[in-house]
Amino acid sequence: MKLIFVIHSLFVIAVHASKSWRVKECSEFASSLPRIGVPGLTILNSSHVPEKSINIDGTVNAISLCRLFGKVPYAGNNSVIFELWLPAAENYTGRFVVVGNGGMAGTISEGDLLRNLNKGFAVAGGDAGHLASKNNAGNGAPGVYLPYMHDKEQIKAWIHNSIAYFTPTARRITSAFYRSDPKRSYYEGCSTGGAQGFALAQFYPDLFDGIVAGSPGNWYSHLALSFLWNAQVTQGSNSLPQTALDLITRTVLEKCDAIDGVKDGVLENPLLCNFDVSTLECKPSETNSTACLTPSQVSSAQKIYAGPVDIRSNDSLYPGFSLGSETEWMLQEGYLAEAFSIPILQNMVFNNLSYDPSTFNWGSDVDAVNSRVGTFIDEISPNLSSLKATGAKMIAFQGWADPFNAATWPIQHLHQIEHFFGSDVGDWFRLFMIPGGGHCGSATNYPQVPGTWHALDALVQWVETGQPPTEMLGTDPLDVNLKGKTSKFCPWPQTAKFRGGNPNDWNSFECEV
Repeated sequence: MKLIFVIHSLFVIAVHASKSWRVKECSEFASSLPRIGVPGLTILNSSHVPEKSINIDGTVNAISLCRLFGKVPYAGNNSVIFELWLPAAENYTGRFVVVGNGGMAGTISEGDLLRNLNKGFAVAGGDAGHLASKNNAGNGAPGVYLPYMHDKEQIKAWIHNSIAYFTPTARRITSAFYRSDPKRSYYEGCSTGGAQGFALAQFYPDLFDGIVAGSPGNWYSHLALSFLWNAQVTQGSNSLPQTALDLITRTVLEKCDAIDGVKDGVLENPLLCNFDVSTLECKPSETNSTACLTPSQVSSAQKIYAGPVDIRSNDSLYPGFSLGSETEWMLQEGYLAEAFSIPILQNMVFNNLSYDPSTFNWGSDVDAVNSRVGTFIDEISPNLSSLKATGAKMIAFQGWADPFNAATWPIQHLHQIEHFFGSDVGDWFRLFMIPGGGHCGSATNYPQVPGTWHALDALVQWVETGQPPTEMLGTDPLDVNLKGKTSKFCPWPQTAKFRGGNPNDWNSFECEV
């Protein structure tokens, strides 16, 4: 019996020596993987998935695939679990893509796997080195113990290292399946995944040919501080109800909407808008009015625009929010602090689940955050010389109406990178700002803005043709009445200027400074 098995195995190897495996042979392929010699690799499951067998939020797999679940070890007796989706050879483009995580991670972003599979990419994603099932279902909350935040190796894996832990293995498996190496390798991530993208650029610059880093939380520790700041300045009578937030945005748009040449309910560049929120302060005769703001509400808005500051020096700790984003601020008034800031303070900074965040010292405690958290989860070095030297390209993008991230942080970081290099970096790094864009997609209160941003498509063209992207396509607005609308997004500091024609057609705009 053993002889028959050996002969069969040799036959399989011989048959597949020059051609790719078929997706229907997925389990047989998986059983052959020990022979490729990847240290520590464990295949947890494998299956052939026919077309239209996976449905995630209404999107189905248009391509049949070989679906693999694997596990690779890392320090501290830990492991990263990953999925690798291998499309049928006739649909495979020769491109290998890895997708990042969101939030506190602990799960695999299967929606992103599916979207990229349908483009003909071999695509992989991991759980960031810890399990959501063991960490409050991947959600932070006050007073809740999160085990991964007490394991230094898991903390470092979360953002800095997990992608690099499984990517070489997943790519090697891909090569074995198709009997040739991928012609190009790309990374795509948003939010925490955007931070992971900057970690790759800083710590693993030779791992990918191109990186997309969207809505990047790469100054993660201070992003969490901004959540806490905004929650503290909007408590009690200082709160800003949705009616007040809508009033501010509506007034901003009335003043500045047409600056870009078309009145479409969106600010193309909020930095060009000159608006003072104090003009909305109620007069003494106005009480209980939804048409004006109380003095305390004006003060709250001003503090959110300004962002957190160090009380010792009045230096900025993180940028504030931009004009036109106010209608998306509601999450800033407590929810995000409870989901991120307070869990980080209680689990990582003070190691005390009873710690009262209202006692946070916006001076000395900032130092504690920097040393106990920032060291392990921030990736903000402007020195990306190694990435530039590899010839890799990088695209970052950011929505101006992001309800999580202050929109000007990526601009600020771009300026830091440019200052380090002493010149423009547009031949290898480009930032695209999305007018009215939300966090990694549509902003709820800007339904007219296309919410699918084709950054990876732009990156692929850049890497494979050598031509830097001069524009980026936006499609799929939330408003069903605007189906087919397209928008043009521009590499910063350029913005889209209306040149006549149909304002719902991106060809009616040109990118200009």
